[in-house]
Amino acid sequence: MENLSSMKSDLTINKQQLKQWVLTTSRDSAWAPLGVFGFYLFALALGLYDLYPPLDIPTHFMGGVAITYFFRSAIYHSQEFIGEIPLRVRILLAFTSTGTIAILWEFYENFLDYFFGTNHVHGLNDTLLDLFLGLFGALVLSLLFRRR
Repeated sequence: MENLSSMKSDLTINKQQLKQWVLTTSRDSAWAPLGVFGFYLFALALGLYDLYPPLDIPTHFMGGVAITYFFRSAIYHSQEFIGEIPLRVRILLAFTSTGTIAILWEFYENFLDYFFGTNHVHGLNDTLLDLFLGLFGALVLSLLFRRR
Protein backbone atom coordinates (compact mmCIF):
# COMPACT_ATOMS: atom_id res chain seq x y z
CA MET A 1 0.00 0.00 0.00
CA GLU A 2 2.83 2.37 0.86
CA ASN A 3 4.48 1.71 -2.53
CA LEU A 4 1.30 2.68 -4.37
CA SER A 5 1.01 6.05 -2.62
CA SER A 6 4.72 6.67 -3.19
CA MET A 7 4.28 5.91 -6.91
CA LYS A 8 1.34 8.33 -7.10
CA SER A 9 3.39 11.12 -5.55
CA ASP A 10 6.26 10.40 -7.97
CA LEU A 11 3.88 10.86 -10.93
CA THR A 12 2.33 14.07 -9.65
CA ILE A 13 2.99 16.90 -12.06
CA ASN A 14 3.04 20.38 -10.63
CA LYS A 15 1.92 23.50 -12.48
CA GLN A 16 5.49 24.64 -13.09
CA GLN A 17 6.43 21.32 -14.75
CA LEU A 18 3.30 21.45 -16.90
CA LYS A 19 4.03 25.04 -17.91
CA GLN A 20 7.64 24.13 -18.78
CA TRP A 21 6.48 21.14 -20.83
CA VAL A 22 3.96 23.22 -22.78
CA LEU A 23 6.52 25.99 -23.43
CA THR A 24 9.31 23.62 -24.44
CA THR A 25 7.07 21.57 -26.72
CA SER A 26 5.56 24.68 -28.28
CA ARG A 27 8.96 26.25 -28.90
CA ASP A 28 10.33 23.02 -30.35
CA SER A 29 7.52 21.90 -32.61
CA ALA A 30 4.34 24.00 -32.67
CA TRP A 31 5.62 25.68 -35.83
CA ALA A 32 4.93 22.53 -37.86
CA PRO A 33 1.16 22.12 -37.39
CA LEU A 34 0.70 25.91 -37.21
CA GLY A 35 2.49 26.25 -40.54
CA VAL A 36 0.24 23.69 -42.22
CA PHE A 37 -2.85 25.23 -40.63
CA GLY A 38 -1.70 28.70 -41.75
CA PHE A 39 -1.27 27.43 -45.30
CA TYR A 40 -4.74 25.86 -45.12
CA LEU A 41 -6.29 29.18 -44.02
CA PHE A 42 -4.34 31.09 -46.68
CA ALA A 43 -5.41 28.70 -49.44
CA LEU A 44 -9.00 28.72 -48.18
CA ALA A 45 -9.12 32.52 -48.12
CA LEU A 46 -7.84 32.72 -51.70
CA GLY A 47 -10.16 29.96 -52.91
CA LEU A 48 -7.21 27.82 -53.98
CA TYR A 49 -8.95 24.57 -53.03
CA ASP A 50 -11.78 25.47 -55.42
CA LEU A 51 -9.39 26.48 -58.20
CA TYR A 52 -7.11 23.49 -57.72
CA PRO A 53 -8.88 20.70 -55.77
CA PRO A 54 -5.82 18.36 -55.75
CA LEU A 55 -4.14 20.87 -53.41
CA ASP A 56 -6.08 19.07 -50.69
CA ILE A 57 -3.82 16.02 -51.13
CA PRO A 58 -0.47 17.51 -50.04
CA THR A 59 -2.23 19.50 -47.33
CA HIS A 60 -3.57 16.36 -45.66
CA PHE A 61 -0.25 14.54 -46.10
CA MET A 62 1.76 17.41 -44.62
CA GLY A 63 -0.83 17.76 -41.86
CA GLY A 64 -0.12 14.15 -40.88
CA VAL A 65 3.63 14.80 -40.92
CA ALA A 66 3.30 18.03 -38.89
CA ILE A 67 0.94 16.66 -36.26
CA THR A 68 3.07 13.55 -35.78
CA TYR A 69 6.17 15.72 -35.38
CA PHE A 70 4.35 17.78 -32.76
CA PHE A 71 3.19 14.69 -30.84
CA ARG A 72 6.64 13.11 -31.02
CA SER A 73 8.10 16.28 -29.53
CA ALA A 74 5.43 16.50 -26.81
CA ILE A 75 5.93 12.88 -25.82
CA TYR A 76 9.71 13.25 -25.86
CA HIS A 77 9.61 16.31 -23.59
CA SER A 78 7.13 14.67 -21.21
CA GLN A 79 9.82 12.16 -20.25
CA GLU A 80 11.50 14.86 -18.16
CA PHE A 81 8.87 14.42 -15.46
CA ILE A 82 7.12 11.09 -16.11
CA GLY A 83 10.17 8.99 -16.87
CA GLU A 84 11.56 7.24 -19.89
CA ILE A 85 9.15 6.00 -22.56
CA PRO A 86 10.50 3.37 -24.97
CA LEU A 87 11.00 4.69 -28.53
CA ARG A 88 8.53 2.21 -30.04
CA VAL A 89 5.84 3.31 -27.58
CA ARG A 90 6.51 6.98 -28.38
CA ILE A 91 6.22 6.28 -32.11
CA LEU A 92 3.01 4.27 -31.70
CA LEU A 93 1.45 6.87 -29.40
CA ALA A 94 2.26 9.73 -31.79
CA PHE A 95 0.96 7.74 -34.78
CA THR A 96 -2.34 6.85 -33.10
CA SER A 97 -2.75 10.40 -31.78
CA THR A 98 -2.31 11.69 -35.33
CA GLY A 99 -4.99 9.25 -36.49
CA THR A 100 -7.33 10.67 -33.87
CA ILE A 101 -6.63 14.24 -35.01
CA ALA A 102 -7.23 13.21 -38.65
CA ILE A 103 -10.63 11.81 -37.68
CA LEU A 104 -11.50 14.96 -35.73
CA TRP A 105 -10.44 17.07 -38.73
CA GLU A 106 -12.84 15.13 -40.96
CA PHE A 107 -15.61 15.73 -38.41
CA TYR A 108 -14.72 19.42 -38.60
CA GLU A 109 -15.00 19.42 -42.41
CA ASN A 110 -18.36 17.61 -42.26
CA PHE A 111 -19.58 20.01 -39.57
CA LEU A 112 -18.73 23.00 -41.78
CA ASP A 113 -20.48 21.44 -44.77
CA TYR A 114 -23.59 20.56 -42.81
CA PHE A 115 -24.04 23.73 -40.75
CA PHE A 116 -22.45 26.40 -42.95
CA GLY A 117 -23.04 25.03 -46.44
CA THR A 118 -19.37 24.81 -47.38
CA ASN A 119 -18.10 22.19 -49.79
CA HIS A 120 -15.11 20.57 -48.07
CA VAL A 121 -16.22 16.95 -48.30
CA HIS A 122 -16.76 15.35 -51.67
CA GLY A 123 -18.11 12.02 -50.53
CA LEU A 124 -16.87 8.96 -48.70
CA ASN A 125 -13.93 8.39 -51.04
CA ASP A 126 -12.67 11.92 -50.38
CA THR A 127 -12.92 11.41 -46.62
CA LEU A 128 -11.13 8.06 -46.77
CA LEU A 129 -8.40 9.51 -48.98
CA ASP A 130 -7.92 12.41 -46.54
CA LEU A 131 -7.63 9.99 -43.61
CA PHE A 132 -5.22 7.78 -45.56
CA LEU A 133 -3.03 10.74 -46.50
CA GLY A 134 -2.85 11.98 -42.90
CA LEU A 135 -1.90 8.52 -41.66
CA PHE A 136 0.55 8.05 -44.53
CA GLY A 137 2.22 11.34 -43.56
CA ALA A 138 2.40 10.06 -39.98
CA LEU A 139 3.93 6.80 -41.18
CA VAL A 140 6.53 8.55 -43.34
CA LEU A 141 7.62 10.77 -40.45
CA SER A 142 7.67 7.80 -38.08
CA LEU A 143 9.92 5.82 -40.40
CA LEU A 144 12.28 8.67 -41.24
CA PHE A 145 12.47 10.55 -37.94
CA ARG A 146 14.03 8.24 -35.36
CA ARG A 147 15.75 10.82 -33.17
CA ARG A 148 12.82 11.35 -30.83
